[in-house]
Amino acid sequence: MVELYDILSCKDFDKEELLYVLKKASEMECMVSKKGKLNLLEGKIVTMAFFEPSTRTRLSFETAAHRMGADVVGFSSAESTSVKKGESFEDTIKTIDQYSDTIVIRRADAGSAKRAAEVASAPVINAGDGSNEHPTQAMLDLYTIMKEKGTIDGLTIGLIGDLKHARVMHSLAYALSNFNVKLYLLSPDFLKQPPEVMDHLKAKNARFEEVSALNDEIIKDLDVLYTVRVQRERSEEDYLKARGSYIITPNLLKKARNDLIVLHPLPRREELPPEMDDTPYARYFEQARNGIYARMALLGVVARVL
Repeated sequence: MVELYDILSCKDFDKEELLYVLKKASEMECMVSKKGKLNLLEGKIVTMAFFEPSTRTRLSFETAAHRMGADVVGFSSAESTSVKKGESFEDTIKTIDQYSDTIVIRRADAGSAKRAAEVASAPVINAGDGSNEHPTQAMLDLYTIMKEKGTIDGLTIGLIGDLKHARVMHSLAYALSNFNVKLYLLSPDFLKQPPEVMDHLKAKNARFEEVSALNDEIIKDLDVLYTVRVQRERSEEDYLKARGSYIITPNLLKKARNDLIVLHPLPRREELPPEMDDTPYARYFEQARNGIYARMALLGVVARVL
């Protein structure tokens, strides 16, 4: 059993721990297919403290908790909490802590999950803290890659789009730095990975190449192409400058390998048109479903039942 208390950053995981989570995610998927609902967290309360909007992350976490037999409480916006009345974030978390066995938190400011963990006695899982990180998304991304490819080591993976603001691109880069992969970091100069991510990749001796264009030579080299929308909510200026820059179409991928997979954390905009859905490359809706099993694994790990 891997001992992890809070899930705050992919920087906190080594390769062994990541592979353990992926193994448990696979076990959860198998058990759900056979039983539907498990009782591993029966009698436990999982609180969804979502100060920021969410569809897939919140619903998949709720589904994961229910699948494991837990009860779920929570809220979906800051407007419905006493923060609206002037209560401090820390006091809100201390109060939630009185009702919870695990706290899943999403908030718009970087570092908020860490702040929550500092005042809560229950385990805290970071479901996205501003433009900082989204570690559980990276876990389900790794699980999707492992399911589709049978391995992570040895793959060539392209991360394309808003690498500056998209928190999942930070978490995924941190996670992938534990594996023997080659990364293409594809973005305009003003949307490149932040210095702290680049410093981490260099410290881990990760193989990567920063490029600004997705050409046929790169496409032919890819096993995985992971794209993301430009994060308009983080920077209107960057959105207007980058809008429409990287659009993944079937025609663009005409030189791709037959077994290339295209991933996207969703929601999507023009960067991934619906015409991609019927191609053999599309795996993003399966990716969303895999979030249930990865998050079941993480809930089980912090609860010490897996």
